[in-house]
Amino acid sequence: MSFSTDLAQHAAVFQPGDPPRSGHVTFLDPDGPSVVTVAEEHDGAVRTREVAATLVPVGEAVAALARARMDPRAHPATRFWGAAALVALQLVTRGRILPGVSAGEHDSWRAGPLDAADIQRVRELAAAMPAAARAIPMPAAIPLRPGPKAELSLPEVSLPEAEPLVRAFLDAVADAMPRSPGAVRATGTTAYAAAGPVKVPHLRPWAEEVAAGLDSGVRLSLRLEADDLAAAEFRAVVQLHSLADPSLVVDAADLWQGREEGFGPRARIEATLAVRRAARTWPRLERLLDSAVPDELTLTDGDVEQLLAGAAERLAAVGVEVHWPKALVRGLSARAVIGERDDKPSDLPSFLGGQHLAGFNWQLALGGERLSAAEMDRLAEAHRPVVRLRDQWVLIDPDLARKARQRDLKPLTGIEALGAALTGSVEVEGEQVAVEPTAWLRELRERLAEPADAAPPEGLAATLRDYQLAGLRWLAQMTSLGLGGCLADDMGLGKTITLIALHLHRHRADDRADDGAGDRAGDGAGPTLVVCPASLLGNWEREIGRFAPGVPVRRFHGAQRTLPDEGFALTTYGTMRLDAARLAAHPWGLVVADEAQHVKNPASGTAKALREIPAAARVALTGTPVENNLSELWAVLDWTTPGLLGPLGRFRARWAKPVESGDSEAAERLSRLVGPFLLRRRKSDPGIAPELPPKTETDRPVALTTEQAGLYQAVVRESMAQIAGAHGMARRGLIVKLLTGLKQICNHPAQYLHEAAPRLPGRSGKLELLDELIDTIVAEDGAVLVFTQYVTMARLLERHLTARGVASQLLHGGTSVARREEMVERFQDGRAPVFLLSLKAAGTGLNLTRADHVIHYDRWWNPAVEDQATDRAYRIGQTRPVQVHRLIAEGTIEDRIAEMLGAKRALAEAVLASGEAALTELTDAELATLVELR
Repeated sequence: MSFSTDLAQHAAVFQPGDPPRSGHVTFLDPDGPSVVTVAEEHDGAVRTREVAATLVPVGEAVAALARARMDPRAHPATRFWGAAALVALQLVTRGRILPGVSAGEHDSWRAGPLDAADIQRVRELAAAMPAAARAIPMPAAIPLRPGPKAELSLPEVSLPEAEPLVRAFLDAVADAMPRSPGAVRATGTTAYAAAGPVKVPHLRPWAEEVAAGLDSGVRLSLRLEADDLAAAEFRAVVQLHSLADPSLVVDAADLWQGREEGFGPRARIEATLAVRRAARTWPRLERLLDSAVPDELTLTDGDVEQLLAGAAERLAAVGVEVHWPKALVRGLSARAVIGERDDKPSDLPSFLGGQHLAGFNWQLALGGERLSAAEMDRLAEAHRPVVRLRDQWVLIDPDLARKARQRDLKPLTGIEALGAALTGSVEVEGEQVAVEPTAWLRELRERLAEPADAAPPEGLAATLRDYQLAGLRWLAQMTSLGLGGCLADDMGLGKTITLIALHLHRHRADDRADDGAGDRAGDGAGPTLVVCPASLLGNWEREIGRFAPGVPVRRFHGAQRTLPDEGFALTTYGTMRLDAARLAAHPWGLVVADEAQHVKNPASGTAKALREIPAAARVALTGTPVENNLSELWAVLDWTTPGLLGPLGRFRARWAKPVESGDSEAAERLSRLVGPFLLRRRKSDPGIAPELPPKTETDRPVALTTEQAGLYQAVVRESMAQIAGAHGMARRGLIVKLLTGLKQICNHPAQYLHEAAPRLPGRSGKLELLDELIDTIVAEDGAVLVFTQYVTMARLLERHLTARGVASQLLHGGTSVARREEMVERFQDGRAPVFLLSLKAAGTGLNLTRADHVIHYDRWWNPAVEDQATDRAYRIGQTRPVQVHRLIAEGTIEDRIAEMLGAKRALAEAVLASGEAALTELTDAELATLVELR
């Protein structure tokens, strides 16, 4: 949980962890979700009690804590930890951090080395610590009497000492901050850059050598000198700094000759130990230990290159600073430049389609000013770590020298160049490097942010809403460049009419080009192929006839399949998969994938077949571009704009894994990359669909019947016994079976028992409530959609309603296309007020605005899927308020899942999107808590 300003009003307590970064700042918040045991002073003694609290990881709390120190409304304990946070941040900023190994053998950074002023500040902080700031949560104890805040009895309880607690907090902040690639360079191991704990017992000897410097009286630094910079012959002079008096600095030679008395009698021993510790980090310093006086070291070119290549950073990480001669300049930098030539491609669609390559090379600069070709050559020819440039001596990092010698990088395809221009970085040899696009690439990037100035096309028999016109302009811009896009508006906002308008716009633009009125001809030539679920064929045919009268439309489906030379061709995903070769041989001006989530699995036969069909442009339509994970977004955009996101494996490593782990910077960069290719509007967005009537969503709790409760408890008891003795896939299978059985019992005992001729009334709380709702809806001349994920349950409901004389109809995956269209028309005409629907078969695509009620008989456990189903009724064209009813069996797993969905929807979408699969990894205890009948 993250820090909020309201939490600052409550007392904050720091709870150390191992590794230190796993510690928490615990706010004693009466409304907090957790319960902790704290110790506090009372009548001269210390007692413990249980209190509600909110726990925030140190890394998330530290910046806000530092701000809270000046907030007069903040609790004194919180202000105290805010002051400690400021000290910690200052230490990190000054580089006062050292790597170590925690008591639990984890990688950890520590605050240090601390100089005399730092130590005094820590002591002053500790002296000012209020008792409330160190009421460390104690281990749980047995309460003397019951109650949510009962007093507890623990023997010999005492508050922790203040100074060690402050030091532990400084270590926790130091451990949380430097988790970056720079930590790898500083320590030589990836462990100290990892966010999660890493066991590193083998590094303890090295860490103890480093940590010994914390208690030493001296600190070591290296002053590099060169009598002749042209010869680049360097010496590393050993300097010693007193930690007791930071103003005392002396060369090792002077200390050994007794010319500095302020260091104390152990100074030589401590200096020798400091050199030995530094040599563990940079072995070249071991040569100092061979001398009677470890005063200076003559450096070779290789030594200097090692320091420049990372050894100096690693030394700094263990408290040994390297000081370079002031006469040397270290301002060299490198950046990757795309499209070095300023010759803009004459044919952007061909360039972006991969028919031409963009130049890509390294460009070096000194002090921000670009080097000339001759200067780059001088760098490339230099074989020493120092070169004369622009009347000054410049240090050359070996990596920069290599880039000067190997300037030309592998050229980029057009779409790769555009992607790099959008994100500002590109991968080179496995590393992300900053790039600078040339002028015309920057212009293209800006052009994508400004949609084409397209008016509603001639021949469109409709008035586009403002947001629909904006969608048309965006699609017109993208497709004119040969790029694809994903129109990801909420269901019901009119993606179909927007696509019809695009078809007309492209063909009108093509006609004007043929007449000499346009720049290019042929962009919109060829018919448009729409691939969609079978249930949507009729809807597309009707919408085209309604909004684009006169435009030919033909179904490529069934026994008689012919392809048109103009207009629209409509086919299903199944037919497309079977006849992909024939469709691929036809010239298409535009290919549209409606309900594009059907190809979210790139390895499926359907997705592979769709990729075989070439077209001048591709557009995906979907209300849910991401249902479960970011790989689904890759599948859609890699079809619309191939190459934009790179191969799937690289996309997962570079984007999906960091973003799904909460990396906000990676999420922001990914947004910059996909933003131009993905247009997402929601019904709730201001000005999108103000004409939509209100929607009311209600959870309807129902009690289980005695029969249901008995079945439920018996299944839990028997299944948990089996699960306790199972492992791996067998255990996961048993859990899925348990969850499915419990949901079926909640629906109706007859569904779980697979009864052939069941008695339905009086056995299910849900069925009784359904009867009440339907009776009221029908009496008010309303219409209702009833969704269930089980076709078996839908058939039971159909049988029950028929017996009660309620007109209903059932649509499921086995319903033929013709029958689907007939049923939709029958419902819209008001001839069947109750429409029973299989959620999987009818949760997308259908336009059922006759309904003013939607009942979810059981939960899919994926909010996005439920929303799509609801949007069959709540969409453009709906004129009446829509009421959504979710039936939930009280005290059951349905109740617990409903709480999770309601309390934290974002988490539910991320974790529960895969339904039962997300719950198969629970422990036995967690699973028992989830499924028990309460």
